[in-house]
This record gives sequence, structure tokens and C-alpha cells, in this order.
Amino acid sequence: MDRRVITYSRNVFIPLTQVCHNRCGYCTFRQEVSQDALLTPTEVSRILFLGKEAGCTEVLLTFGERPEKEAGFLTLLGGIGYESILDYCYDVCLQAIETGILPHTNAGILFPDEMKRLAPVNASMGLMLETTADIPAHALSPGKQPEVRIEMIAEAGRQKIPFTTGLLLGIGESKEDRRDSLQVIADLHSRYHHIQEVIIQNFCPHEGTGMEQMPPADAQSIIDTVELAVTILPPDIAIQIPPNLIDAERVIPHGVSDLGGISPVTIDYVNPQHPWPRLEELRSRIGEAELKERLCIYPRYIEKGWYSEQLGDLIWKYAREIYHMERDNV
Repeated sequence: MDRRVITYSRNVFIPLTQVCHNRCGYCTFRQEVSQDALLTPTEVSRILFLGKEAGCTEVLLTFGERPEKEAGFLTLLGGIGYESILDYCYDVCLQAIETGILPHTNAGILFPDEMKRLAPVNASMGLMLETTADIPAHALSPGKQPEVRIEMIAEAGRQKIPFTTGLLLGIGESKEDRRDSLQVIADLHSRYHHIQEVIIQNFCPHEGTGMEQMPPADAQSIIDTVELAVTILPPDIAIQIPPNLIDAERVIPHGVSDLGGISPVTIDYVNPQHPWPRLEELRSRIGEAELKERLCIYPRYIEKGWYSEQLGDLIWKYAREIYHMERDNV
């Protein structure tokens, strides 16, 4: 009997800005416009260097959704020589590739032409569906409308972008809403075959947010949702949990196959109060399973050629090292 494998990605987390046009009731990531609300190119270069030195293969690039709509943000961008956050993100992706790290961008809602521009400099991309339910926590967040997010996930499939999505538990959705959300993801993957992994993430209440008094999703709810994901999602989609937010030792036996990005360099900027566990800790939490490193692009998408010429050499360098794959016709 083959030993069960649990995967993870060694990454570095770079939030280009935390300014965001959405105002979700649970969010601590969002910041107002200020002089330090945008990472400078010098800061980005320093973090990429540290990531490369630490052996990271992935850089997770994030920023708040449509920050240019917030008063004063365009002035900040102009100060570093850019007119849009996407232009800045594109150049950072190029820099990451030159440094030797594969970009994975999660930028919130993007239009098809914006995705088409970023796709050639990203090994994969992502967008959390969160929920298909209309909930009060999203009342002031136009980018969180379920139909808008579903359409972007579908567009990623049409563009053959290896993709990550997921659910956020405990933000006002019901168990039936979770079932519906998983079914939507399964249906999208059945059409486009582009979803690498689905994250089952629990909301964490934070002081100063509108939902600071809300109880988080309990362990049994997380286990139930993981088990539901196993029954609904196609078997080639990895089921991921964040091990800094969830009791991994308790949840993993119920169908978890991936632990997401673990950074030896940067914090989890979305949940800064929850540090990443060390790899030695993770190995002790997964029982008899084997912990294996992966890339932010899964082997089947490398084999399909779902990457640009700009990324090919770097992807195959790591594919040989981590997946022990050999490139044909080179």
C-alpha cells in the first residue's frame, strides 16, 4: 500500500499593497491609503532575495482589490513610477522570474484582458470563491459578489491558467451554502480542468473588525466541509487547509492532501497573529503520511504545457529537482 503524501509549497509572501476597495466585515488585511501603504521596488527586491536564499520556489503576490479606486493611491503609485497596480505587479513578476522564483498572483477580481496580460508571467493564479451565498459581511464589497467571482474562475479556465480557489468558513454561510460552493467549483473544473487545489479556510475573528464578536468555524465544521469536498470535488483537485489556522493533526485524516504555501521568510499577512509552523512541526502533525514539497504549478499542467515561454526554463528546472520530471524535445 502506497504511503499517503501531503504536499506544501515553500513560498515567500509579498503584499504589494493592502489598500483595497472592498470592505469585508471580517478583514484585517485592508489598510487605508498612507505613505507606507505600498511596498517600494527596493523592499520587493529585498524580500525576493531573502526568499531565494531560503530556497523558496514560489512568490505569492497579493494586493487589495482595485486599490486605485481609493483616494490618494494613484499618487502613491506615481511616486514609484507606475500608473496602475497591475503594471507594478507585472514588473515584479518579471523580477521574480529573473531572481529564480515562480510567481503566483492573487489580485482579487481581474478582467479577462488583465488576466491575459498577467498569465504569461505567472506559473499559476488564484481567487478565493469564499461562498456562493449573499452575506452581510460582503455588503460593502462589490468584488465579493458570487457571480463576479465565479465568472473570473471560469475565465481562468478558458485561458488555461492553473488555478487555486477555496471556501472561507464561518462568515455567515450555511452548510448548504458550502455544499453549493463546492459544487460550483467542481462544475467549473469539469468544464475547464484547470483547478489545482481548493482551500478550506476558517474565518478568524480579529479585534477592530465588524465581526470581532463572531465565533469562528469550529473544528467539526471544518472536518465536515473537508469530508464534503472529498465527495463533491473531482479526485485530481487537491484539498488544502492552512496549517497555521487549523488543527492540522485533527483535520488531515479526513481527506486533506495539501498544506499550501509555507514561508520561511515572511508572515501570513492575511492572518498575521498566526505564525507558520516549521516544517519539523508539520512532519510531526501528519502522522504516517509523507510530507513533500511541490511547485505552485502541478505536474499535470507542466505536462500539458500550460505555461509561457518566459517561464518554461525556470519551471522545468524546478520540475526536475522536485518532481523528477524530464523535459522532452529540448
